[in-house]
Amino acid sequence: MRIAALSLAFLLAAVSLAQAEIKTKVIKYEVGDQTYDGYLAYDDSIEGKRPGVLVFHEWWGLNGYAKERTRMLAEKGYVAFAADMYGGGKFVEHPKDAGAMAGKVRANVAEWQKRAVAALDILRGQPQCNPSELAAIGYCFGGSTALELAYTGADLKAVATFHAALPTPTEEQAKAIKAKLLVCNGAADGFVSKESIAAFKEKLEEAGDDLTFVNFPGAVHSFTVKDAGKHNNPGMQYNQAADEKSWAMLMELLKTQLGSKE
Repeated sequence: MRIAALSLAFLLAAVSLAQAEIKTKVIKYEVGDQTYDGYLAYDDSIEGKRPGVLVFHEWWGLNGYAKERTRMLAEKGYVAFAADMYGGGKFVEHPKDAGAMAGKVRANVAEWQKRAVAALDILRGQPQCNPSELAAIGYCFGGSTALELAYTGADLKAVATFHAALPTPTEEQAKAIKAKLLVCNGAADGFVSKESIAAFKEKLEEAGDDLTFVNFPGAVHSFTVKDAGKHNNPGMQYNQAADEKSWAMLMELLKTQLGSKE
């Protein structure tokens, strides 16, 4: 009898796991005359609406890493949408190509913000998403994008960045921020200057924004990306301790600001 009971328990557990499946799909949307291919992920075993998290990719484009983080958020009970900031779901492998694409976007801040706002609107409109419980996160160029979205006064409850450049907001932009901010920075990141950090902090402090800024000792750029070392650049390396700690801090931020149906 005990063996039969255990077998039944294992069977029920297997059925439960099979039912809790992460669904993903590409969502095409337009900004101006260009088409973008975003990536949606959610747990279809969860009933009703749940908080939404917008994910902004690194300067490489909407590659496998950004999609992996999007699925990880879905596994935690959120509906997550990875924005496409370049169009056509494009991504590249060479740093020069990535720098050129990111630089082109950064050169026109109004267009940069417009693309970010459009992606937030796509997430907000998903049937699984609670439009009043939204957050945005981003890595590298994507972290800067998440900040630019916050500077528009977007209705976000939380924003988190990882090894991101920190564009200095104007006084008006800093006052427009509604989200609680978490900035995860590598203390040894040569791509993010001390001067830019100081200017960023000063503007947010003057505006009374809720900022948690964390410097991870010894961490350089791309510290959350496991294969960052493939580019043979000592300034871009994975740091397991910083990766795991920053992810745990993100989970706590989302839990306190949004809640979860996990």
